[in-house]
Amino acid sequence: MNKILFGRYIPLDSFVHRMDPRSKLILSFLYVIVIFFANNWWIYLLMAVVAFVSILASKINFKLFVDGVIPLLWIIAFTMVIQILFGTGGQTYWHWGIFSITSVGILNAAYIFVRFTLIILISTLLTLSTSPIQISDALESLLMPLRKIHFPVYEVALMLSIALRFVPTLMDETETIMNAQRARGVDFGTGNIIQRLKKIIPILIPLFVSAFNRAEDLATAMEARGYRGGAGRTKYRLLKWETRDTLATLVYSLMAIGVFALRLL
Repeated sequence: MNKILFGRYIPLDSFVHRMDPRSKLILSFLYVIVIFFANNWWIYLLMAVVAFVSILASKINFKLFVDGVIPLLWIIAFTMVIQILFGTGGQTYWHWGIFSITSVGILNAAYIFVRFTLIILISTLLTLSTSPIQISDALESLLMPLRKIHFPVYEVALMLSIALRFVPTLMDETETIMNAQRARGVDFGTGNIIQRLKKIIPILIPLFVSAFNRAEDLATAMEARGYRGGAGRTKYRLLKWETRDTLATLVYSLMAIGVFALRLL
């Protein structure tokens, strides 16, 4: 079973790991936003080069990124099929009722595959090179101006930190439960869709019970340690914007400018 790598952190000494988590968060969001403006293969080539250079700068084994994409291929494939069957424009190769296969639909499906793959790679790079607590601190720092309108900055940062911390744990528990069910003779790959859905119930029930028990234990531990929110607390880890962050921001800004320039071609 392929593991989802979202929320896992691999500690290394690399250019990307040493970057300020705020810059990594901002640049990841910038990358995701800019990629939706892509409308030709030159733009996708530019963004792919930026993504692969960023991965090389992280010194993380590329196989881990492939492992992060594989579990989500079915979502990408489903989106591509919808685009192919319902896309309109260009030359029509096949038509039946509301379904049709056109040249524009196939091209857009290819765009979707590349777009989603690059987004997954950049998102995986963010979580593999940044610990959950660093992401939480970065988000808290970036959202701090919203305190003036009474936005719950500390609570949102805490929820994100807990979610990122326990996503890998829940994935591991899911795999453990599925292996236990397989040992009892359950075959998750056979039967029609109704039968397969019924086989998921013995997985969801113990998973939800475990998640609720873990949440209760965590709440008890936080209360026992006197947690009362973030107001008035000092920081042990101080975020510092350095030259490498400015350099990375410059590269990604040039990428964004290049994308909008290539759109005019």
